[in-house]
Formats: sequence, structure tokens, C-alpha cells
Amino acid sequence: MLMTRFVVSIFSAGLMVVGAGVACGQDYPKRPIRIVTSASGGVNDFTARIIAPGLSDALGQPVVVENRGGIMAPEVVAIGTPDGHTLLLNTDNIWLAPLIRKTSYDPVRDFAPISLLVSAPLILVVHPSVAVKSVKELIALAKAKPGALNYGMSTMGSANHLSVELFKAMSGVNIVQISYKGSGPLVIGLLGGEVQVAIDTGASLLPHIKSGKLRGLAVTSAKPSTLFPDMPVVAATVPGYAYGLLSGMFAPAGTPAAIITRLNQEIVRVLNHADIKERFSDRGIEVVGNSPEGFAATVKSDIARIGKLIKDAGIKTE
Repeated sequence: MLMTRFVVSIFSAGLMVVGAGVACGQDYPKRPIRIVTSASGGVNDFTARIIAPGLSDALGQPVVVENRGGIMAPEVVAIGTPDGHTLLLNTDNIWLAPLIRKTSYDPVRDFAPISLLVSAPLILVVHPSVAVKSVKELIALAKAKPGALNYGMSTMGSANHLSVELFKAMSGVNIVQISYKGSGPLVIGLLGGEVQVAIDTGASLLPHIKSGKLRGLAVTSAKPSTLFPDMPVVAATVPGYAYGLLSGMFAPAGTPAAIITRLNQEIVRVLNHADIKERFSDRGIEVVGNSPEGFAATVKSDIARIGKLIKDAGIKTE
């Protein structure tokens, strides 16, 4: 039902604004633009602050980044005026969170996709005390000793949670979940051997892999990543496995098509600047920058794929 409404809403929105949208886009923007995103320090905040100056130059108005913790960012934008002056930059948590907990917003009814901005391949790592050097060996050990290994996760429904749950489901292993209050404490627990397994971003894990404090086994992208050329993909051992931290831009539902198109064009142009790509690459992040329709298709596919995982695993929180 969620996916059906998504397709209908995107199609209907396009029909409603084709005529009026052109006129609306000609005098846009009229005032400063606000990008509402999650708390400072993460992929969303980094992405917002990287693209804001270039977007401001292109649109001729200041672009301000506003940080909101928890699920406040999508809640604020969901009720925003659909005129292109209030935007949401968030990870896939925006469309996966409602599958796990009750939210005040509907990810497909309340937002208009603009572009998938970036994708951050994650890395599967183990503590050096775990005597495995490949994904195949990790699966064999986990099957030989079910429940003996622990994995760390920061937040219910986060990438470092769902990526491991997907790995467990597709490989048929039993690895016990240990919860931490944030990615930082998770990494500390991993370094200290409190947990033996984790999947997280390159920004969090790569320095410790290079120092030998953690052992990197594979990346979670469907295909080999140019950012981590020395690592195989999990999918080489677990066919069909793929998980990445996705971050995209949305506007409130009902925003005129001409404004969505203008924002998409300018954002994609900014993302494709060589220096911008390099700054993302340095953080283990890949630039995407696709169309609103392509982004909508990604959301639809992700809701179906990860939604099934969430349902089958009984992942739920109040």
C-alpha cells in the first residue's frame, strides 16, 4: 500500500503542476533557502554544508543549513510551505523509520523527491581477536558457533543495524545485537572487543583498519567500490547482498514541478564539480546526483526490499 501510494503521488503531483509549474519556477527563489537536516557531524550535515555554497551561488540566494536531531528534520519539512524555500536533506532513515516506529509524517505522501545526492558504501569489519580473514570464514565461524559473536549497532533502523540484519538473513547466521548510543560509542566498543563484528561507514572505520586495530573484510556495495579498491564485496560471498548509506534531498509535497526541476539541475551541477567529488571521496562517499524520477524509484525499491527484512525480522520499536 505504501509503495502504491508513492507511485500515485509522484504521478499525480506531476500532472497537477505541469501548467502552473513553469510560471512558479521563473521567479524562484524569492528569499533565502533553508536546508533542514539531522544533527551536526554526520553524513547529512557534511553533505548539506558541502553543497550549500554552490547552490547559493547558482540560485542567487543564501542557503542556510539547519540541524535538527532525531526525526525532527522530516517532521519540520513535512509541514513546510511547498514553495522550494524549505528543503530536507536526509538519509534513507526518512523512508525506513516509519516501517519501524510511529512517525508524524508519511515518507511518500509528505515529500517530493529532488535527487539522491550521495551513497556511502559501508565496510564489514571484525575485531582482530576474531580468527577470520574473509566473509566466507566469518560465515563459517558464525554457523559453527551460533550466538557466540556479537555485533554493534547505534540506533534501531540505522544503516549499521539494518545492514547487519540483512547480512544475517541472507547468510543464515546468528550474530547477537548489542546496542550503543551512537556510532562513536559503537566504534569504541568494537575497538575494545566488547563486540566482534560491525558494519559502518568508511569515515568511522577506515582509520582503524589502516592502523590494524580492526580487520576490514568487505564493502557492502553491489559492485566493487573505487573508494576501497583493495576490498572485495560482500556479494561475492553472499549473492545479491547490497547495502549503502543513501542521502537525498526532498521538498514538501506539492512543490511545483518547475521548482523541483530547477533544484535538481543546480544540485546535480554542484555535485559534479571535480573539487566537490574529491571532498566526498576523501570521506568515503560516492556522488550520485540522479533525477527526481530516479530517486523516487530508489525509494520505492528500498521500501520494498528493506521493508520485507524489517517485517521478517520483527524489527519494531515504540
